Amino acid sequence: MAKTILVVDDKAGVRTLVREYLTEEGFRVVTAEDGRDALYAARQEKPDLILLDIMMPEMGGYEFIRVYTQESDTPIILLTAKVDEPDKVLGLELGADDYVTKPFSPRELVARIRAVLRRVEKSAVKPEVLRAAGVMLDKGGRQVKVGGRPVDLTPTEFDILAALMSAPGRAFSRLDLLERLQGVALEGAERTIDVHIRKLRTKIEPDPSVPRYVETVFGVGYRFRADEE
Repeated sequence: MAKTILVVDDKAGVRTLVREYLTEEGFRVVTAEDGRDALYAARQEKPDLILLDIMMPEMGGYEFIRVYTQESDTPIILLTAKVDEPDKVLGLELGADDYVTKPFSPRELVARIRAVLRRVEKSAVKPEVLRAAGVMLDKGGRQVKVGGRPVDLTPTEFDILAALMSAPGRAFSRLDLLERLQGVALEGAERTIDVHIRKLRTKIEPDPSVPRYVETVFGVGYRFRADEE
């Protein structure tokens, strides 16, 4: 069954281009021209993934993320003409999984869509419960509990935590984590791992400034603490 992609952009030309290309690649495509239309479409269509522009009238991309991530963990890839790093970081911190800067290569866009969908499906196919240092992660149910308290994570935050918890004490480089998430380490994307780690820590750590669970390994990357001290 074809995966449904919701394409949200206020420019008709972009919507048409992306819809035609994704349709040729075998996806079912639904479109919306702003955040409000996107909320209605997402609630009705239950897309497998959302491609989201940031700068739109009525309701912009950031506000859409704030609202919709409270209702669903559908993966979101930002389509953005904004090139400043703080703008990209804000989108990732709000809950987006990745971003593609306009003008973009349709082939790269499809590659990123397939990578995100592949890792979501992989997690769903292999139910497994990981436990370490007071954290419980249920891969099948896509649930995380810290000290028995449920924690809501974005799909990317969940998959990063799952990768780290798969081998407590092992140091993962940023490229290692990108490969776990995307199947390929795309050049220049290492910065996104730092953003997701920072957001993850605000959700699971008692004090994010002094991480108890997700530790920084200077000069390497990150690891999940093997045992509580």
